[in-house]
Amino acid sequence: MKLILFDIDGTIMDSGGAGTRSMDLAFREVFSIDDAFRGISMAGKTDLQIIKECLGKHGFPTDNGLVPQFVNAYVRYLGAEISNSNRHLKPGIREAIEHLNGMNEACQLGLLTGNIERGARIKLGAFSLNDYFSFGAFGDDDEDRNKLLPVARERFEQRAGHPIDFKDCVIVGDTPRDVYCAKPYGAFCIAVATGPYSIDALLQAGADVVFETLSDTENFLKALKLD
Repeated sequence: MKLILFDIDGTIMDSGGAGTRSMDLAFREVFSIDDAFRGISMAGKTDLQIIKECLGKHGFPTDNGLVPQFVNAYVRYLGAEISNSNRHLKPGIREAIEHLNGMNEACQLGLLTGNIERGARIKLGAFSLNDYFSFGAFGDDDEDRNKLLPVARERFEQRAGHPIDFKDCVIVGDTPRDVYCAKPYGAFCIAVATGPYSIDALLQAGADVVFETLSDTENFLKALKLD
């Protein structure tokens, strides 16, 4: 049995900028600052990490209730912006997910994402994908992405009623941070160059396997070693 954990942004989908727009709109509402996230790199970071970085950039504290206030506004805007965006799934992703979903004896699907769970569900819901991912680890479980794999594993074990080794966990993502959060535990990482990073950059980060896209479902499944 393998536990296959997918990242969302850049791996499963491109939200058409809905996440960044929603964060900017929420910051403007709460703090009266426009274009607040300009210059802040978001790839691979957790939402809480991004939010706190932006608060610090503009001189606001991060520990006095401002984060929950901002998050509530962000989720509200995201629900509208995801409908207005030029969103699309990454090549081959639906085929890969649907195929894996039919292999219940060999694998279980989950999420490992920097998105807070409410944001993740809004994004996946735009493509009717929530039913494929009943559990996972999210950016509001811990702002340090490197601590999310144990969370996802524990949730799997609670559901399955049996343990699973980290070596049987597979993280599928599009950034070096996806690779880095697998390596401390000996988990396998498949990286896909459908986000902002090249194949070479992902290989240099230490990914076990890198694909340009997941369009080649057969070779992706072979890389998972589900036999």
